[in-house]
Amino acid sequence: MLLHALILGIVEGVTEFLPISSTGHLIVAGSLLGFSDARAGVFYVAIQTGAMLAVVWEYRSRFFRADVKLWTNLAVAFVPVAVLGLAFGSFIKQILFKPVPVALAFIAGGVIILFVEKGSLKSRIETTRSMTWLDALKVGVAQCVALIPGTSRAGATIIGGMLFGLSRPAATEFSFFLAVPTLCAAGTWDLWHNRALFSADDIGMFAVGIAVSFASAFVVIRWLIRYVATHDFRPFAWYRIVFGAVVLLTAHFGWVTWKG
Repeated sequence: MLLHALILGIVEGVTEFLPISSTGHLIVAGSLLGFSDARAGVFYVAIQTGAMLAVVWEYRSRFFRADVKLWTNLAVAFVPVAVLGLAFGSFIKQILFKPVPVALAFIAGGVIILFVEKGSLKSRIETTRSMTWLDALKVGVAQCVALIPGTSRAGATIIGGMLFGLSRPAATEFSFFLAVPTLCAAGTWDLWHNRALFSADDIGMFAVGIAVSFASAFVVIRWLIRYVATHDFRPFAWYRIVFGAVVLLTAHFGWVTWKG
C-alpha cells in the first residue's frame, strides 16, 4: 500500500496545478492499481493537502503577512464550491468517480480549452493584486465546474479567470492561491466524515502520499510559473483529448477492465 501511496502522491502533485485534472488522473491510476474503493476516494482528496502546502511554501511571503485583500478574495472565491460541494459532493462521488465519466470530462475540457485559446482574449487584470472581490467571485463560480471529476480545478479556475479578464499569469497564480482553502477544506472534511474507514495503521500511507504530493507539486508550480509567461494551454488540451480517448477505447474494446 505504501507503493500505491507513493505512485498516487506523484500523480497528484504533478497534475494538481496543470489543467488536466488531478482527480481524474488519480481515479484512472487508482483503477489500474486496484485501489478504487471508498477508502481510495478519501485518500485521493486527502493527499491534495500536500499540493496545497507546496503553494503555501512557495508563496509564504504573501500568505504569512497581513494581506487582507488576498484573504478576502480567497474567502469570497471559496464560498460557491463550498456550498455546492456540501450539497452535491456525495452524489457526484457515487456517480461520477469512475474512469469512463472521467474520460468524457477529459475530452470535453480539452475541447473547451482549445476553443478558448483560439480566441483573442483581452486581459484587464495583469496581477492578482489588482483583483476585486467580484473578480474573485467569478473565478470561484468557475471553480464549481471542477466538482465534476476529470474537469480539472486548475483548468476551470485558470480558463475561467482568463474568460473573466485575468491575464494568463494572474489567472494561474490565483488558481494556486485558491487551492489552499479549497483543498484544505475538502481534505479535512472528507477524511473526518469517513474516518471510520481508516485506522492508525493507515497513517504511513497518508504520510507518504502527502509528502510526495508536496515535493512533486512544488516542482510543477515553479515550472508552470515560467511556462505561462510565454506559452498557452493548447498542449494540455490535446493531452486531455488523447488521454480521454485512450481510456474510452480501452474500455469499449475490453483491453482494460476499468474498476470503479
